[in-house]
Amino acid sequence: MSALADGAAMAALASAAVAAFAAFLFARAALHKGWDFTAFTGFVQDYALLPERLVKPASAALIGAEGAVVGLMLLPGGRAFGLILAAALVALYAVGMGVNLARGRRHVECGCGGAVQPITPALLVRNATLAGLFLLGAALPAVGLGLAETLAVLAAALIAFAGYVMADQLLSNAAYLVRREQGTH
Repeated sequence: MSALADGAAMAALASAAVAAFAAFLFARAALHKGWDFTAFTGFVQDYALLPERLVKPASAALIGAEGAVVGLMLLPGGRAFGLILAAALVALYAVGMGVNLARGRRHVECGCGGAVQPITPALLVRNATLAGLFLLGAALPAVGLGLAETLAVLAAALIAFAGYVMADQLLSNAAYLVRREQGTH
């Protein structure tokens, strides 16, 4: 196999791993939000970006879009669009966080579907990194994978997802410690 073919194969594996990671991430987020829809609508309302009458429909649309990301990863030919949708969603969430941070509203719960944490600039960096990763995955070639490649991709995606969950918990812990030191826990 030539170096070019090796590079193309690695790019295809990387794209598949990013897609699988996105599927795990958005499945977790959509399930978390859907299981406690009332709490999620409260988080959306706390962002103070929408009129109250639009909060529930927008919340449902966000969960639906997150589910669509997962579904697109499972459809042949859906990976690139799903990853672009994933990037758009995390960018949209970052804009909402950024607006509230600029307003000085640091008490707003992220509502990301993981560990409880108020919005912080670190979450903006996280979302920008995720958006870049998803766009890179969308730009890489998507090819059919054999069993060995599929298992390798799933293993890589699960390891990345575990790392993401750990980093998310660290961000949550850091935010809690800051609130505790400020006496606002």
